[in-house]
Amino acid sequence: METWANQSSTNDFILLGIFSHSTADLVLFSAVMVVFTVALCGNILLIFLIYMDPQLHTPMYFFLSQLSLMDLMLVCINVPKMAANFLSGRKSISFVGCGIQIGLFVCLVGSEGLLLGLMAYDRYVAVSHPLHYPILMNQKVCLQITGSSWAFGIIDGLIQMVVVMSFPYCGLRKVNHFFCEMLSLLKLACVDTSLFEKVIFACCVFMLLFPFSIIVASYACILGAVLRMRSAQAWKKALATCSSHLTAVTLFYGAAMFIYLRPRRYRPPSHDKVASVFYTVLTPMLNPLIYSLRNREVMGALRKGLDRCRIGSQH
Repeated sequence: METWANQSSTNDFILLGIFSHSTADLVLFSAVMVVFTVALCGNILLIFLIYMDPQLHTPMYFFLSQLSLMDLMLVCINVPKMAANFLSGRKSISFVGCGIQIGLFVCLVGSEGLLLGLMAYDRYVAVSHPLHYPILMNQKVCLQITGSSWAFGIIDGLIQMVVVMSFPYCGLRKVNHFFCEMLSLLKLACVDTSLFEKVIFACCVFMLLFPFSIIVASYACILGAVLRMRSAQAWKKALATCSSHLTAVTLFYGAAMFIYLRPRRYRPPSHDKVASVFYTVLTPMLNPLIYSLRNREVMGALRKGLDRCRIGSQH
């Protein structure tokens, strides 16, 4: 803790950001802010609908509300600071602020990755054992799944934050990113961090491949169950049950694997920044749209809510 106190009393870190003040970058910045606003409103609305509508009080929607909460927190830890720095011209972030960003980012990404993996098991039970679904996915099991996802992310985030912020940092402390991204920060350390970076790479592989293996195993079982179904109606129902989750998994894991599983020599900072925008802003915006626009229950809950508001305004 003494290292933290010593370092926090010295210079702040400088976030170089992703945008300059050219016309093209101003347009891109405006687009990112629109996406951020949609992500914010979409996830808040989805959480509200799931909480308010009794028909959405099912395991799948409970998991979805947790996913939306994680996405909501993910967009809020990086984008407002990036926007404030861009608009004010100040690019600094405090040592403590940088540590908090790293801890929360790692925590939320880890939690969301595991939750998406365990949601695949929920889809497997729904398709393969529909009659036993309420028993197999009871309230206790749902709380264990979400609790383990949050605990996994929180422990991982705390460990990585404490270790990264314990390294001594020197020079101009310019982070070539729009937030305190861990690997970008380690390049500024005054000591050799290659061993820690190898450990981080191994952790990333585990954090991505462990939930991904649950997803692959669950969908292999789902495919087997679907192939045994005789009616076209059952096929369609199974596809509708899984399509939204598969789309969300593709977006999340596609971006995560692109960022963290590439060899270092194929990782130019510009590519990482663009991928991080996709990962931290675009995916949280798309998730509520994927789960609502392609889902009758959510759209029905939204229509009921709008009708209630209309009736209330008339009185």
